[in-house]
Amino acid sequence: MKAVVMHEFGPPDVLRLEDVPDPSAGTGEVVVGVEFASVTFVETQVRAGRPPSAAMLPALPAVLGNGVGGTVTRVGAGADPSLAGRRVVTALGGRGGYAEQAVAPAAGLIEVPEEVGLRDATALLADGRTALGLVDLARPGTGDTVLVEAAAGGVGTLLVQLARAAGARVVALAGGGRKLAVARHLGADLVVDYSDARWPSLVRAAAEKVDVVFDGVGGDIGLAAFGLLAAGGRFCPFGMASGSFTPVTPDLARERGVAVLRGTPPTAERIRELSRAALAEAAAGRLRPVVGQEFPLSRAAHAHAAIESRATIGKTLLAVPR
Repeated sequence: MKAVVMHEFGPPDVLRLEDVPDPSAGTGEVVVGVEFASVTFVETQVRAGRPPSAAMLPALPAVLGNGVGGTVTRVGAGADPSLAGRRVVTALGGRGGYAEQAVAPAAGLIEVPEEVGLRDATALLADGRTALGLVDLARPGTGDTVLVEAAAGGVGTLLVQLARAAGARVVALAGGGRKLAVARHLGADLVVDYSDARWPSLVRAAAEKVDVVFDGVGGDIGLAAFGLLAAGGRFCPFGMASGSFTPVTPDLARERGVAVLRGTPPTAERIRELSRAALAEAAAGRLRPVVGQEFPLSRAAHAHAAIESRATIGKTLLAVPR
């Protein structure tokens, strides 16, 4: 089979399409014929040799890729034979997704509703559960003003939709007119370009108060967004697109009367529950992932370069020809 193999850490062009042996399913495992593979910002950091944690560095050579969508082609001993032929999405523990076939634990498979395409299902696998978990944590509702950072990103586009559906007023932060247009189309009430240094004062002038901040950027932008929260507000950090998390100390949060909501690490079953819920919302037509970029498997390096350029919108996927 074909897979994108990395023999060294470095720039995007260390990702090369190669022939590798077909995988086989072990006990309790299946082989998935991959149709789409998710590409994430964290994977670009791993490829460069600079992940958030050194424990994320793989032994080389390695095939990156965590989330995939496809059809079960082979079932190993101890797994349900009826899984063969089912359309599924699944996480792979961070390895093996950039390939024509991937081995996955049968227990971790999530069947895709027939109303949802594999493309959308793959885009929702991780981002959908993240967005639903954040909304469940912050509980935005009617009368709240919710500020979403990186509102044109994979998680951000979903948060805009979910906060709007909950009855909240949504302030979307993004960089550049194209990204702002996406957030506006998804239902944001106010869009603000945070490449404009005046953006905090623009938000303050337009919004009477900010009740919830979904912080996917961190750094100075996250800290400025934290400063906009009213007393009793909820600050939900979930990303560090800037390169560092927002430096909010417990003392600062207490002084401002703001709750910092991170939640507890979810169990494997809770993760699957949230992913199924995201697919159910998509099947019902209430949640739509934005896939802004799709590259063939052979152009995985181009997908990484696009993400690093900060010009991407929504989710980035690799498409595997069948």
